[in-house]
Amino acid sequence: MRAPKDRGAVLLPLLTAVVLLGLWQIAVVLTHTKVFPPPWAVARALGELARKGVLLSYIGDSLFRVASGYLLALAMGIPLGLAMGWYAGVALAMNPVVQVLRPISPLAWIPVSIVLFGVSNLATIFLIFLAAICPIVVATMNGVRSVPRMYLQAGRNFGLRPAAVLARVVLPAALPQILVGLRIALGISWLVVVAAEMIAVDSGLGYLIIDSRNAGKRYDLVLAAIFLIGVIGLALDLLTRRIERMPRVRWGFRTD
Repeated sequence: MRAPKDRGAVLLPLLTAVVLLGLWQIAVVLTHTKVFPPPWAVARALGELARKGVLLSYIGDSLFRVASGYLLALAMGIPLGLAMGWYAGVALAMNPVVQVLRPISPLAWIPVSIVLFGVSNLATIFLIFLAAICPIVVATMNGVRSVPRMYLQAGRNFGLRPAAVLARVVLPAALPQILVGLRIALGISWLVVVAAEMIAVDSGLGYLIIDSRNAGKRYDLVLAAIFLIGVIGLALDLLTRRIERMPRVRWGFRTD
């Protein structure tokens, strides 16, 4: 039987959604707006996209770009962050570069990405990679540096070599903090892909927004795309939260 707390976790968000939809409908009726569509029009627009066969295609294109750029950032960012946290010389050489790149908005690189890769998937993947790698590197580096010294001493007392201490002691201990960085990087990646698709490609949810705005001012389609972006973003965040509940890293997070 479902516990009251579990029921509340489902019913309260649903109740909030119903209230917001009701307020949305009331606002449209009271203002007599001809531009901002009511909820039923947005639902109808979603059905239209599904009937045309572009709904899943656009969602798939956006997810593919995010996955490609994000996984590339993982493959490069975690090893670099581990090296920067473990070796002082690597941190001394690379940290200024990371700190210079970190405040730059990934969207500022759009002209450069188009020059390098043209209007293509590669341009968008490049932007997502730039958006994700700095949070991953910084979180990994800080996670390694925050490992208590007694953990390192215990590993050495058991005769572990430095590489084994890094792999078997430091990385597991730093993993909760690394996962926080991965979650932040994933959220940023999803934001960037939507903005990049408005300029650098001709498919995806971001492209759907700008194309619907320009082609007949279909604001019902615009809001349908915005709704999908929010729902998928929520699903991605819930996925990362599930990873945080894995036994190896659950100790690093509050469970109440």
